[in-house]
Amino acid sequence: MPDRIRPMEQMLELSETENVSAEHLDSQVQKAQEQLLALKRQQEQIEKQKRELEELSRRQEELERGRAEMTDKLTRSLVVLEREAYDAQKKMEQLRATRESFAQHLELLEAIDPRSWNPGDLNKELSRALSTVDDARTEYSQQRSRLQANTDENEMVPLPETTSGFESPGMAHSFGQWLQIGFAFTLPLIILGLIALVIFFWMSGPAR
Repeated sequence: MPDRIRPMEQMLELSETENVSAEHLDSQVQKAQEQLLALKRQQEQIEKQKRELEELSRRQEELERGRAEMTDKLTRSLVVLEREAYDAQKKMEQLRATRESFAQHLELLEAIDPRSWNPGDLNKELSRALSTVDDARTEYSQQRSRLQANTDENEMVPLPETTSGFESPGMAHSFGQWLQIGFAFTLPLIILGLIALVIFFWMSGPAR
């Protein structure tokens, strides 16, 4: 009987061993799956960090490139603007000086009044007036040339051109004014002629 019972015990032991091995394998499989899941989550985390680092690197490169670009543009633009501001200031100073000069000459020209001249000083007054006109014409031409030389073609100051004759724009006289000037100019000759006639008749009177 004991010999028959022993195989049965052996079979039971083998069965228990097989059950333990199966449970162990299941446990190992489950543990391996858990490790795979953990590795997968770790891989996803690493890939996420990689993408974040790549995005940070791209943005940093964009920052450096944009900063270098705008630094260069702003630096060159400041140089251009400073030069333009300096040129504009010089132009404003020149315009201000030209305006003051033109105003002074205009005042002198408007002060010329042939009707107030003394007939005895007509030659002197005419010479002085002509000198005033010539000075105004010379100053006008010089200032106009300076403005044109220091101004771009598109920003040219539209000043009228000068003429070489007496009758420049704004200086033309009416017929009545020229008649008065001519009368004032010939008046001394008329007076001298009348005096000469009086002397002639006075001297020729006793001869009769």
